[in-house]
Amino acid sequence: MQLAELINAEQIKNGIDIQSKKRALEELSQLLAQAQPQLDANDIFDSLLARERLGATGLGHGIAIPHGRIKNADKITGAFIKLNQAVDFNTVDNKPVDTLFALIVPEESTDEHLQVLALLASMFNEASFREKLNSSKTSEEINQLFTEWQPSL
Repeated sequence: MQLAELINAEQIKNGIDIQSKKRALEELSQLLAQAQPQLDANDIFDSLLARERLGATGLGHGIAIPHGRIKNADKITGAFIKLNQAVDFNTVDNKPVDTLFALIVPEESTDEHLQVLALLASMFNEASFREKLNSSKTSEEINQLFTEWQPSL
């Protein structure tokens, strides 16, 4: 699966002011609901929040991948936000998060869900990718990075 299948520039916000994990999840829920209009942003938020209660989705390096399963989702969909100021997110390295890539997944997409999470973790673990992401100024530039990224062999 290619990241371009999951996200486009309309689901990306760069340089936004958010002061809390809850507010970041609300923003991501809104972006995800725009991509799948049959879904309710509140249901998406509840799903993301329920997953966070099971265990933090922060990877380290200032990055988190909140994700949740949701009834009536017709495909895996992503949304991305880059915050102006990092927020506490209970990460493995105990550092705040300013980069969030959220996913919603249809309830029955277990294998595909795990593959996408592994793909995202691989991408965000690349220092060179994180540097390019941090220097990107627009949603379109970030979307281009996601579109062009290929896993290292």
